Amino acid sequence: MESLVASVPLRNEPVQARSTARLTALLDSAAAVVDEIGFERLTTALVADRAGASIGTVYRYFPERIAILRALGVRNFERLIGQLTSAAADAQHKNWGEAVEAALDVLVSAFRSERSFRSLRVGDVIDVRPAENDRTFNSLVAEAMLSAVAPRFGMSRDAQTQLAFEHAYEVADALAARAFAFSGEGDPAFLAAAVRTAKAVLVEHCGEPA
Repeated sequence: MESLVASVPLRNEPVQARSTARLTALLDSAAAVVDEIGFERLTTALVADRAGASIGTVYRYFPERIAILRALGVRNFERLIGQLTSAAADAQHKNWGEAVEAALDVLVSAFRSERSFRSLRVGDVIDVRPAENDRTFNSLVAEAMLSAVAPRFGMSRDAQTQLAFEHAYEVADALAARAFAFSGEGDPAFLAAAVRTAKAVLVEHCGEPA
């Protein structure tokens, strides 16, 4: 899938290794702040302070705080989608149910280990209006999951199947977010419900996994 980094408004595109490393450090610092206090309270000054950089350095790359949050959301998206599609396409899965469970395991792992993910996920929670397109990042994750699963198990990729996968992923994402609302490890009951409910949505459309 084509990178979405271009959708993030950076003031200066980091073409040199040093600039790329600086941008990574800024985003890592922003992710740490978001983990500690939530994305609503993130400021450019807090990012600069955590990164040990000047506020001017932050503004060299990001015009304002929303641009930082959007960049984090895109980074979360790209990291998640790469791991999720790889897990779903693993040849060891005997049916599409196992493949979907493996993909959802990656989502849970992101909540546990990817800084800022518990707050931002893949960025859809940031309310920026007007919307730039009619697709959410969650919709793109669902499409990638279907694309990884469909060829191996002979599943259709028509609009209705795509919608079923999107419904399933939205349910899983919401329940996983609730699971991690008060626990860094995730509430087991909500995590089990996330997998169970997502699979039930898909079974209703695709039938039981063979």
